[in-house]
Amino acid sequence: MAAIKAKPFAFPAKTDELALIVIDMQRDFAEPGGFGASLGNDVSRITKIVPDVKRLIEGFRGAGLPVIHTMECHKPDLSDLPPAKRDRGNPVLRIGDEGPMGRILISGEPGTAILSELAPVDGEIVIEKPGKGAFYATELGDVLKERGIKQLVFAGVTTEVCVQTTMREANDRGYECLLAEEATESYFPEFKAAAIAMIRAQGGIVGWTARIDDILEGIARV
Repeated sequence: MAAIKAKPFAFPAKTDELALIVIDMQRDFAEPGGFGASLGNDVSRITKIVPDVKRLIEGFRGAGLPVIHTMECHKPDLSDLPPAKRDRGNPVLRIGDEGPMGRILISGEPGTAILSELAPVDGEIVIEKPGKGAFYATELGDVLKERGIKQLVFAGVTTEVCVQTTMREANDRGYECLLAEEATESYFPEFKAAAIAMIRAQGGIVGWTARIDDILEGIARV
């Protein structure tokens, strides 16, 4: 075991129980013409973290630790897309609509793909999820149980929505959760700051947060 420098206190990393989960680093959220941009968001906030996410992924690969990727997407027939999700607001494009990179957030479409710089390598697990949390209606829980994983390091987007939702789901299931601060982002900087504060409040009520350098130093020791 190695103690990773973190807040609100050191994270007790265990090499045989630790995995990295990279949440929704997809073209639809990070590139012009995608779903994120269609909602009026500044997608450059997402692309700026790509080098840090890549550094974290490479650190886990180099240490021989599992990397799991998630993708928010739906079936082509939209059978797993609730009307309440598709119909909310007044966006330029809705989930399932045809956009510049194919149908928005539909499995197999070009825009749904993970950014090429962060693409999974052979042997890495990719979880397609229809909701914000990665445990809802997916095989993630079974995957982690089969591999004896009990500790999760998180990266990806957006901090306050899919990342925090998955961390809360994991916390309720008994996982110890650590968020890599520079490897996550929001379209709204104040939302990222608030989510980080919520996660580590009250003695780490949801989990820990840490800098990438400290995480990489820690996993190199375990």
